Amino acid sequence: MDALFPLASLPTQISGRNRIWRRVVIDAIRKDPAWQGGNYQQQPPSLTTASEMLMFMSSNSPLRQQQMPTVAASDAAIDAAVAAAYKSMDANDFLYQLESSRDYDPAPGLARIKAPLLALNTADDLINPPELQILEDGIKKVAKGRAIVLPLSPATRGHGSHTLASLWQDELAKLLAQTAAR
Repeated sequence: MDALFPLASLPTQISGRNRIWRRVVIDAIRKDPAWQGGNYQQQPPSLTTASEMLMFMSSNSPLRQQQMPTVAASDAAIDAAVAAAYKSMDANDFLYQLESSRDYDPAPGLARIKAPLLALNTADDLINPPELQILEDGIKKVAKGRAIVLPLSPATRGHGSHTLASLWQDELAKLLAQTAAR
């Protein structure tokens, strides 16, 4: 491996608030009678809870407030997100995505990483909150590790910031240039 560039992640088990929101969605889907053990013919109503939690956890608070300054605007945005989820999400797929992180825990192997590693998160990520200092503590165990937490800005999108290359492409380019020079 020449280099590593983890985005929107922490070098620890899925725990705390991150586990709570996942568990809320997992429980909502699994306890939904319409889920039928995963053998549903149409998306179960619990997909509403799943999409609402995803919207909540992957947001940028100032941007959401700007976009949804009233109860009516908030409800309309939530309704639109739920409607979009029913067109593009699948309850079993989402359940699998959330449950697949159950045994995620890179902490025991951090000291074995020899390649340059740049971990990048954002200050508005509710799923990987910087105030916990987990990223900063974990990166100290990586020999060639470095961490950046981008500040909250109108361009960041909370946990969804990792999908916006414009936020981090310069840092990736620097990492690749550093790696190519080796």
